[in-house]
Amino acid sequence: MSDIISIGIIFLAALTHAFLQLGLGSLLLLYHASLGKHVQEKTKTLVSSFISGFGMIVLLAVAASCFIIYSVFDGHSLPVELLSALIGIIFAVAIIMWAFYYRRGKTTELWIPKTIARFISSRARVTNSNTEAFSLGLLACFAEFPLSFALVVIAANSILELNIVERNIALVGYILITILPLVIARFCIRRGKTVVDIQRWREKNKTFLRIISGILFLVLGTFLIAYRLIGIPL
Repeated sequence: MSDIISIGIIFLAALTHAFLQLGLGSLLLLYHASLGKHVQEKTKTLVSSFISGFGMIVLLAVAASCFIIYSVFDGHSLPVELLSALIGIIFAVAIIMWAFYYRRGKTTELWIPKTIARFISSRARVTNSNTEAFSLGLLACFAEFPLSFALVVIAANSILELNIVERNIALVGYILITILPLVIARFCIRRGKTVVDIQRWREKNKTFLRIISGILFLVLGTFLIAYRLIGIPL
């Protein structure tokens, strides 16, 4: 039963991470810029590199968190005090998602400082190589780390509670769920949708995405309180 709880926490953390929008927004910027300059096949390789870079930083963040937790706490899980602090951060981020994540208006501009947003936008416009696209994916994921940090650490802590085989599966599963929106966007564009279509969908459903994102943070925090702090039997 303990493994089921750990897997549930990892799944909720990954799903919550997947609803963060900076990676998808950056990918659409890359698509928009690349389709105007390159043949379609070139754009495909740039997008693949972007998604690989995004997934790589998620992998490194979770793996590094696992290593630090395992080393500092001698193979044990996070102490209750640190876990409580992380839960507090998760609830705080839920409020941020509702109140500050999106800028006001019909735009899908996010909370990040405009200097960083302009830098990401400018890098997307001049990206011409797979290395640059990979780096852009790294940057897009890393720039949202202030909001995803607690998710990564919580997931890493739960991964360490599994056996060796399950740990590897859970790590891969976390990455796949996190990059799923990027893969879906790529699939939709390859099937005839345009960047404008996807962007309009994001604008139309901005309120829905904001509410669901906050709810997912709340659900994860409540799940952790119930099954990790209180210890309710499953």
